[in-house]
Amino acid sequence: MLRRKLFGVLLIYAFVLPGASFAQTAVGVETASPQAAVYNAPKEVIDKIRDEGMNRSQLMQTLSYLTDVIGARLTGSPSLLRANEWTRDTMTKWGMKNGHLEAWGPFGRGWVLKSFSAEVSDPYTIPLIAYPKAWAPSTNGTLKADVVYIDAKDDAALEKYKGQLKGKIVMISDIRPLEADFTGIGRRVTDEKLAEMAAAADPATITRTRNGQPTPEQLARRQAQIMSAKKLWLAYSEGAAMIIDNSRGGADGTVFVQQAAVAQEVPANGQPTPGARRMSAWQKEDESKVLPQVTLATEHYNRLVRMLQQGEKLKMSVKVDAQYIDGDGMVNNTIAEIPGTDPKLKDEVVMLGGHMDSWHAGTGATDNGAGVAVAMEAARIIQALGLKPRRTIRVALWTGEEQGLIGSRAYVKQHFGEMKNAQNNFGPPDPNAPKPELVKGADYEKLSAYYNLDNGTGKIRGVYMQGNSAVRPYFQSWLAPFGDLDAKTLTMSNTGGTDHLSFDAIGLPGFQFIQDEIEYDTLTHHSNQDVFDRIQAKDLEQAATIMAAFVYQTAMMDEKMPRKPMK
Repeated sequence: MLRRKLFGVLLIYAFVLPGASFAQTAVGVETASPQAAVYNAPKEVIDKIRDEGMNRSQLMQTLSYLTDVIGARLTGSPSLLRANEWTRDTMTKWGMKNGHLEAWGPFGRGWVLKSFSAEVSDPYTIPLIAYPKAWAPSTNGTLKADVVYIDAKDDAALEKYKGQLKGKIVMISDIRPLEADFTGIGRRVTDEKLAEMAAAADPATITRTRNGQPTPEQLARRQAQIMSAKKLWLAYSEGAAMIIDNSRGGADGTVFVQQAAVAQEVPANGQPTPGARRMSAWQKEDESKVLPQVTLATEHYNRLVRMLQQGEKLKMSVKVDAQYIDGDGMVNNTIAEIPGTDPKLKDEVVMLGGHMDSWHAGTGATDNGAGVAVAMEAARIIQALGLKPRRTIRVALWTGEEQGLIGSRAYVKQHFGEMKNAQNNFGPPDPNAPKPELVKGADYEKLSAYYNLDNGTGKIRGVYMQGNSAVRPYFQSWLAPFGDLDAKTLTMSNTGGTDHLSFDAIGLPGFQFIQDEIEYDTLTHHSNQDVFDRIQAKDLEQAATIMAAFVYQTAMMDEKMPRKPMK
């Protein structure tokens, strides 16, 4: 999931930096008629959905195979294709129809780690907890080299390292202080926070300006990001053999690691050129500016820095054997359906899903095998109960989410439409660019709603309405049977960083559920601890049950889900 991260690329500077009558209307909003009641499935149907989802769940078996057996699913990798095929075949085995892989791209290169080892070899052996960065090149055997720590906070200090880095293993991060945890890292959303979310204003009414001055903390963070980019460029320019950085978070051996950074010279003003292309390690044309790169657990990184600061000379032995997967560059989303049965509505669709791609250090359990397994299980519940939805229910398991929602964006563009002239380039917006324009696709009017899950292993606590007040009576009514399972909150707030945004961007109803945090940001999100054992089974069973009820009722109502006005 992309929430609370800026694609995780080191080269980015600071700028890369959701049963009563419905009578509410708004200009440009597709609404139910004032006389139309919110559709509620019969109580016996909701009870059956709840019984199947909470007492006969197959979710954990699905998730175990996806994570334990197939494992990490980096975009473009053979294991991701295996996951595409297995999820398609599994849903087909359950009786779902039209299971297929839908290609998008070209993306770029796949990457597979074949072998890795890292240790301090001199003055004595220190085994290290470390992971190579995705799409970083191999070392061509075991690299044995001196270690240099760039201790620089400004350009003058950085200048002193010129001529010292050729052939060296270069450490470019600062020490990250660690403190004892006296409270535990697991968290559920508090009642106070839920109340705050419920009271949030419509995002459309909030005026945002760019006139405010950045805080000292923001300025310091910006400067640190720019300096990191400068260190990387210097190491590359000087012919360094490898880059080592510190895990951005975590403790106790947890390593947060994503993709390799592309070395780029930093402009004097610290800003990229407007409209500039974002360079990426998975693009073959950028390979020449990508050094071998490894991330260390903070405890080990900090120790090595302290040793160097006290005058100790260190050598490391590191072996990275990685394989690039070159070909046509195409990647797939997995699609399967429960066909609609109403002659007038069966061509309309209700969609649900999550993203299947993951990072490589763990097995992508909380990000986002959990969302994939919940979406599959929600569809399985409806299928197993023999329910006959009026609209077609379509499961979509996305890929390329971690690289910028690429798979879902491609799908939405192909089927529903796109926002022409949208500025998605790296850098500041171009003030002379033409105004964005919605171009509707052939199926734009056929989508009722899309429901997404991608916030980890926590139970559903409610729904982000994404600034769409017209859906409130529906969601309020549909959450009511699950109040005893702690799902009660509706917020007008937007939430970002995941695939519902691909739908929302062109005015289609796309929603992400509110979930308990559990250990998401503190332990599992993009780390080596994102594994099956961090999953909370009862939480995900609750989530699949609620998602099944939402999807089924959306597929059964007379009208499509109301849409919010386009800006």
